[in-house]
Amino acid sequence: MARNTIARIDAAALAHNLGRVREWAPDSRVMAVVKADAYGHRIDLCLPALEGADLLAVATIEEARAIRRLGNGLPVLLLEGVVDYGDLAVAADLGLELTLHHVQQIEALERFGRSPTERLWLKIDTGMHRLGVPAESAGEMHARLLALPGVEQVNLISHFACAEEPEHPLNALQLERFERATAGLEGERCMSNSAGLINFPAARYEWVRAGLVLYGISPLPDRSGPDLGLEPVMTLSAELLAINRVARGEQIGYGARFTAERDMLVGVAGIGYGDGYPRGMADGTPVLVDGRSCRLCGRVSMDMITIDLTDGPEAQIGDEVILWGRGLPIEGIAACADTIPYELVCRITRRVRFRDQALVGSGGLRAVK
Repeated sequence: MARNTIARIDAAALAHNLGRVREWAPDSRVMAVVKADAYGHRIDLCLPALEGADLLAVATIEEARAIRRLGNGLPVLLLEGVVDYGDLAVAADLGLELTLHHVQQIEALERFGRSPTERLWLKIDTGMHRLGVPAESAGEMHARLLALPGVEQVNLISHFACAEEPEHPLNALQLERFERATAGLEGERCMSNSAGLINFPAARYEWVRAGLVLYGISPLPDRSGPDLGLEPVMTLSAELLAINRVARGEQIGYGARFTAERDMLVGVAGIGYGDGYPRGMADGTPVLVDGRSCRLCGRVSMDMITIDLTDGPEAQIGDEVILWGRGLPIEGIAACADTIPYELVCRITRRVRFRDQALVGSGGLRAVK
């Protein structure tokens, strides 16, 4: 029998979250960010729910190629453009839109002699100092791109460094720089990521970049996805493999980190850091055992975790254990590992089985390996 460590993907929740983005930015087009295999949610399971987006955005040509293999016809943007000159021909074959963030990329495109698509995106550094042409050279670079054969439109894009902190002074400074750099330039603009589209209505412009919120996860430090009207797309679960009685004063797990303060029931669930559940999870991290809230006790190992069943004494071997997702927001779980939700969903390993929630809910048994 297969090990029941499963990530259920709810495409209906993804479609709902896309609708929520439309509510936040009704006058903007939506760039759906699906890099890193749809933030670890499996691009093949997520794409059908994103047909209502206006454009898909990825980080690499390999990610774009995967989308094309799935037969999706939406426009696809390479957020980092291409690195190797030879990749321009590949981008042209796949019909990919490019982000240009450095003069060398523009020079390579000029040598190539044409644009892969009619629309290009010029990235401007407004203060994050990661990728982007200097703001003072935006006009010159924009003109060079418009002069390329085949180019009909050059859009303008930048990226907030501190959008999740609305009071941070860099936000206003970046907006001011973006407005100044793009003044008088033709083309549509895009500044807001997930946090930006919530916190800065004035920065929604013609396009918004929706990433984390699409997957039902809050980009804001003090609010969960459900607080924002979002629905979790991934529910990660395992099952109880054993239930043991541990006497007061005994230690549990590697390093004897946890000492029982009383006689207790301890459940053992089949998930660990070999599946992507972080080794650094703290004692007391919440899990749901057959819907009842319980707590982690002891260090996470490669294949197993140990759970204090004091609040779930009716638990039985085989019961479902939810690590995050429906009923257990991932934002709080990430805090218990001193990390961010992005890392949790992106680190799920290959031995976790992915299932389409719609098939599970209808009694289907298909597991996507």
